[in-house]
Amino acid sequence: MNLASSVHPKFALILTIAVYLAIGPCLAIPRTASTSFEMLVPLVQDGRNFQAAYSAVFFAAAFLLALRPEKLTDRLGKILCPCLLVLILVLFAGCLFHPLSAAPGVPATEYATLPAARGILYGYQTMDTLAALNFGAVILLNIAALGITERQEQERSAVRAGWIAGCLLLAVYAMLGYAGTQVGGAFSGLDTGAEVLTALANALFGTAGLSLVAAIFLIACFNTCVGLLACVGQYFHELLPRIPYPAMMGFFAFASMLISNIGLAQIIQLSTPVLNAVYPIAIVLILLFYLPRQKQQRVLPRLCVGFTAVQSILAAFPLGILSRMANSLPLASFGFGWMVPALLGFALGWIADGRK
Repeated sequence: MNLASSVHPKFALILTIAVYLAIGPCLAIPRTASTSFEMLVPLVQDGRNFQAAYSAVFFAAAFLLALRPEKLTDRLGKILCPCLLVLILVLFAGCLFHPLSAAPGVPATEYATLPAARGILYGYQTMDTLAALNFGAVILLNIAALGITERQEQERSAVRAGWIAGCLLLAVYAMLGYAGTQVGGAFSGLDTGAEVLTALANALFGTAGLSLVAAIFLIACFNTCVGLLACVGQYFHELLPRIPYPAMMGFFAFASMLISNIGLAQIIQLSTPVLNAVYPIAIVLILLFYLPRQKQQRVLPRLCVGFTAVQSILAAFPLGILSRMANSLPLASFGFGWMVPALLGFALGWIADGRK
């Protein structure tokens, strides 16, 4: 992780391993199976009795596809991703042509004030930012497989692909947001996005709608699982080259399968403090990347990231008086207590570098 190396090489190694474990077998990969399974339960009588079998089949299929990471563009990008977009469009079209309510629903209590801040904090659970820090290797591998070998052209292609993916994600989340307003006006007491989409699909299409939502979640989670397995397996194979890539990835697939069976609610409960500790560090690292290159190699990034890490880690875990002090900082009640230390570290680093 070149961004973290500007702070310290050992810090970069520790952070990279922590991020890969978070987006890998400890949190993100098991959650792909648990989430997609939760959407299949309403369709199958006594479905929860089949979770172990489902996770075994799910991870076996993901393992086989991830064996060739350079082929993910052909196997996922050209087949499963377009199918996912079509299914989401069908759900959105149902909202447009058969609206469930004339007016949007009343925001939930936690979204009544500062909804953007609450959305950012819940966005930590997607782990998209953490994955973005480390997905570059797999993306460049797929670009090279298309015949683009020059490094600069690979980077330009990755940037273009990032803009396209960002626009598509913006469109998808806008459609899902509109669907959420429809459901909020027609139903109450729904706590999660999965419940919202299930209620929407059932109201629009009945049992077929439940199958539609299950297919959306299955394809989305499966795509994510394959990409994460390939990314994590490749990194740890490079870190420990004596262990073959298939063996490394097989180990992570098996470990993820075991963890996935503890249930989605338990995985989310475990992930919350970890993500609250790591995410601010990742955000600050990405922002520092846009500084002039000479500033990235000096004192500023060390102080900025160091101050951020101290606050975010102390605030995320129950560490007695230290946690209470970290959570007493300005904006901490909104989940952004790390911003003041980050700005302080930035200012001190800027002054220190100016004196040098």
